[in-house]
Amino acid sequence: LEPHELKAMVSAIRNIELAMGTGVKKPSESEIKNMAIARKSIHLKRNMQKGDLIKEEDLDMLRPGDGISPMRMEELLGKICQRDLSAGNQLKIEDIA
Repeated sequence: LEPHELKAMVSAIRNIELAMGTGVKKPSESEIKNMAIARKSIHLKRNMQKGDLIKEEDLDMLRPGDGISPMRMEELLGKICQRDLSAGNQLKIEDIA
């Protein structure tokens, strides 16, 4: 290779290294701003009364994502409602026991 070709190749490799970043996957600033909007939370499909047992068919995954993550659904099943809740309510930890 000629010196100028070698220099261009090294420069191209350095640019690729910069484009690859650190290798650590994390959300960008714009993704962080949209997380609550794009993600979903657990909501109730039906009205529930204090003392009702929470079952899978009672739960719905809806936006926004600023409540309990659907990934935690298994933790909620079999729990008891601590107060009367309306259909569409975003479920909160303090609503269950």
